Amino acid sequence: MNKRYDARMLTAEAKEALRRRVVQAVVEQGMRPTEAIRVFRVSRTAIHNWTKAYRASGEKALAARPLGRPRQSRLCGHQAATVVRIITAGCPDQHKMPFALWTREAVREILARRFGLKVSCSTVGRYLRGWGLTPQKPMRRAYEQNPRAVKRWLEKEYPAIKRLARREKAEIHWGDQMGLRSEHQSGTTWGKCGKTPVVPSPGKRFGCNMISTITNRGVLRFMVFGKNFATPIMLEFLRRLLRSTAAKIFLILDRHPVHRAKAVDVFLEKNRERIERFYLPDYSPQLNPDELLNQETKSHAGRQRPRDRTDMIQSLRGHLRSTQRQPEKIMSFFQESHVSYASY
Repeated sequence: MNKRYDARMLTAEAKEALRRRVVQAVVEQGMRPTEAIRVFRVSRTAIHNWTKAYRASGEKALAARPLGRPRQSRLCGHQAATVVRIITAGCPDQHKMPFALWTREAVREILARRFGLKVSCSTVGRYLRGWGLTPQKPMRRAYEQNPRAVKRWLEKEYPAIKRLARREKAEIHWGDQMGLRSEHQSGTTWGKCGKTPVVPSPGKRFGCNMISTITNRGVLRFMVFGKNFATPIMLEFLRRLLRSTAAKIFLILDRHPVHRAKAVDVFLEKNRERIERFYLPDYSPQLNPDELLNQETKSHAGRQRPRDRTDMIQSLRGHLRSTQRQPEKIMSFFQESHVSYASY
C-alpha cells in the first residue's frame, strides 16, 4: 500500500529545496498555483505563504530553519537570575498576583509581567529545573512573627543560654506538646488508577496528647495522656523530668499559657537549683527541634488504625519508647537547616 505523501516528513534541507522549486515555478516561470498544487503536491496556503515571504524578504525567507525546541533559552542570563531571586525571596501575593505559592502558572505570569515573555507551563517547568529549583512543601510562618526577635534569639539569647549551660553543666531540653486525633491520615497506599482505595477506620472520634523534650545528645523524655493539656499535666511532667537526670535542666519552651501558669512558676521557683525555663520567640515553632519529633510521630501515628483511645495511647507509647532507644535518630532532628543552630 502506498503511503500518502506528506511534505512535513521531509528533512529541513529537502523542505528548503521544495520551497525554492515552488517559488521559482510560480514567481519566475509563471506557473499557475492550481498547477503547482498538482505538480508539487503542496497546499494552496503553503504556496501563498512562500511566495509572499519571497517577495517581502527574498531568498533568505526560503532558507531552512532549525526544527523542534530552541536550543537556547529565550531568557537572558540576568533575566533568569531576576526570576530566581523573586521566587526565592518571597511569595507571589507579595507581587499582587492571585497565587499563594510559586506554581508554574505563577512563574509564567511573572515572566509575562516583567519581560513580556509568553511561554507554556511545560517550558516554565524546564526553566525551573534548569535553574536548580524543585517543587517542595513549604514551611508555614506566622504573620505575627517578629524577624528581629528571631535574629536576636539566634545571635544573642541562645548563645548566652548555651554558655551558661556549659558553665553550670546543665542539659538543654527542647520541649513541646501536641495532640493526635483518630481521623488523622498520612502516607499513601497503592490502588487501581482512577479508583480511590478505601481504608476502614473507627467511626467514633477520639484522641490523645503528648508532651516531650529532646536534647542534642539524643535524649528523649515524654508523657502520653488522654486528658486535655493543663497545668496539672505540666507539673507532673516536670516532676518526672527532674527524676530522669541528676544534672540541672535548662528547659526551652514556647509561650503556651500552660507553660506560663502561676502554679508552674511556683514549682520552677522552688526547684530553681535544678531547672530553669527559657522562652522561644513568639510564633517561631521552626526554631524548636522538638517540632520535628512531633512531625515524625504524627506521620507514624497517621499510618496506624487504632480501635479506640487506649489502643492509640499504647501504640504512641510504643513508638516513642522505640525512638528513645535510637539516640542517633533524635540527634538527626537537630541536623535540619532551620534548627541546626541547636545541634552543638
